Amino acid sequence: MHYLISLAIGLGVGLLYGALNFRSPAPPAIALVGLLGMLAGEQLWPMGRQLVSNWLS
Repeated sequence: MHYLISLAIGLGVGLLYGALNFRSPAPPAIALVGLLGMLAGEQLWPMGRQLVSNWLS
């Protein structure tokens, strides 16, 4: 639910920026892709550790 609220607020701010013809202070798309990779790696680490732990035992 928190993700949907965050998305809705982000969309609202984006619409406001567009209506006021502001340039967004957000980083370029390539930086956002890198951030997505970091978040995916953060989520994969515990899964990988569990997999290795099961494999070794």
